[in-house]
Amino acid sequence: MFEKLYQSILSEKIKERIEKAILSIAIASFIIHLLIIYLVDLKFISIDTTSNLLTNPIAAIYTPFSFILLYEVYLLIFFLPKSFTKYVSKQYEIMCLIIIRRLFKDLSNLRLTGDWFNIKYDLQFSYDLATSLLMFFLIYLFYLQSQPQKKIVDASVTSNLSLMNFIKIKKILALLLVPIFIFLAIYSFTIWINEIIFSDVNTTNSFSNINNIFFEQFFNILIFADVLLLLFSFYLTDDFYKVMRNSGFIISTILIRISFSTTGLVNNLLIICAILYGLFITIIHNKFERRISTTNNDSQEI
Repeated sequence: MFEKLYQSILSEKIKERIEKAILSIAIASFIIHLLIIYLVDLKFISIDTTSNLLTNPIAAIYTPFSFILLYEVYLLIFFLPKSFTKYVSKQYEIMCLIIIRRLFKDLSNLRLTGDWFNIKYDLQFSYDLATSLLMFFLIYLFYLQSQPQKKIVDASVTSNLSLMNFIKIKKILALLLVPIFIFLAIYSFTIWINEIIFSDVNTTNSFSNINNIFFEQFFNILIFADVLLLLFSFYLTDDFYKVMRNSGFIISTILIRISFSTTGLVNNLLIICAILYGLFITIIHNKFERRISTTNNDSQEI
């Protein structure tokens, strides 16, 4: 029954279906957003807003990226039982896409003047542009460091009963995250729409707080999930370098969570620090593992 439930929600086949559905929704949302912008421009719709998200066609790219981000969150849950490093890398990819999405929003607010570094949106655009490039490169390095580790694990998975039980625990945790993810997505969207329609808060603030509505709470839950994984991992191994790696990933997730409570340059620096911390933890872990694997070839990934 458990395997059937897991396969009905987090199997490769279901992932492909969700991917196609999200892609269709993203395309439709992009067209609808563009249509609303042109209706506003042609005066068929009257919207009192100080935001360019409903007046600038470039800002329409923001909407499909929001749905792509939701799919990335699903992928994060999907990879949790399969690979811890892949699961962590998905967190970094989500943050990178959030920055890219913010760039599209900032593009619609750019003011090309000589006071570039004195204008809030222009300055934030500069931060995000540099941050997205650096994040992309750091995620590439993180993937490179994760590959050798994966090869060592695959050779011993089938012969280790404790590891199979740990994978089952990760599957249970992933299944529990799915309804939480769905509830948070629906709840956050409802709160956000209610804030736009019935609140006195302007549309600019509503859009700027959208990450805090969903991702801040979701990363709170991920921190608790990571702590549970760390505790359960002690049933499998108490190797210092593995405990340090898993603990380091929790710290990395906490830094990402804190970044949602900040703005401007501090926000960008916290995200970069989170990825750098995870990258260096992985590099040091791999050096430990290579050293120990010369005397013990049964090392395995938690």
